[in-house]
Amino acid sequence: MTAVRPEGRQDDWYRPEEPDGWGVYEPSGPAPGHPGGQQPPAEPAEYPWLADQTLQLRVISAPGQPGEPVVTGGRAERRRAAQGRMAVRSGNGRRRSGGRSAAVVRPKEPKRVIAARLIGELCITLGLVMLLFVSYQLWWTNVQADASANGTRNQLEQQWTAPVAPGGPTPVPAGTFAPGQGFAILHVPKIGITYPIAEGTDKQKVLDHGLVGHYTGTAMPSDAAGNFAVAAHRTTHGQPFRRLAELAPGDKIVVETATTYFTYEVAGGIPETPPTNVTVLQAVPKGSPFTGPGRYLTMTTCTPEFSARGRLIVFGKLVDERPRSQGQPPALTGS
Repeated sequence: MTAVRPEGRQDDWYRPEEPDGWGVYEPSGPAPGHPGGQQPPAEPAEYPWLADQTLQLRVISAPGQPGEPVVTGGRAERRRAAQGRMAVRSGNGRRRSGGRSAAVVRPKEPKRVIAARLIGELCITLGLVMLLFVSYQLWWTNVQADASANGTRNQLEQQWTAPVAPGGPTPVPAGTFAPGQGFAILHVPKIGITYPIAEGTDKQKVLDHGLVGHYTGTAMPSDAAGNFAVAAHRTTHGQPFRRLAELAPGDKIVVETATTYFTYEVAGGIPETPPTNVTVLQAVPKGSPFTGPGRYLTMTTCTPEFSARGRLIVFGKLVDERPRSQGQPPALTGS
């Protein structure tokens, strides 16, 4: 690096220091206040600005950085000063100078903004939880219930078709089934359902497994007279009776047991009645078109959909009975 003399001073030296244009102005004479007024020992002539008592001045401007102030000193101090000259420009174009580095100071958010953010995050979380719950209720429960119902139906069909060995177990008499035990299969060709019927209407043991539940205490299909009453879910858990409202007078319903096919014909129904209306389970169901004893079928489910506010009722009357040995009835074969 070559020393340069500033104009107007023949005995002083000016040394450009850093590439950013800052320099050091150093007089060659003795520093003011030096003891004895003696000239301090100087460095070799090649580096006159490194003398111990070199007077350090502030250069008002330097090439490339007009108007920028600088504090000069040792090399490390000059580097720190160069770092301190870094400025952060604000939105209106002004410059702020800091210490070593200028940090952006963000304004503190109002409490209402923080509260609104927290409430928003909480609502999003609750929304996701509700979405998962709805998905579980409307989809996953159907998957589980259908698998359980299919297993029960397959088990019944295997039992009915397997030959009974001499001395083997005898068929269970009608009306003596244990709670939750499957004993029949319900067929409704118009709405395309085939679901097993189990004893009882317990929600956890029967209905939630996708089964049609028989109201304990009501008649069985093989009884000489009475009301065979059943219930099932309309939504979730397999939803066997989801389309029950589509049935109309004349539609056929078949109840298949181990020995017999019982065919019923829809005779009417009640669009909505309170859940406490148990008169529809009587031997001659109240609200039906029947006026005297007979062999009837009553099907119940919740209404409207996705609600347990009321009950939808469909009534049927037995019109055909045939042994399994004679094959399926016309209602199932379409003949």
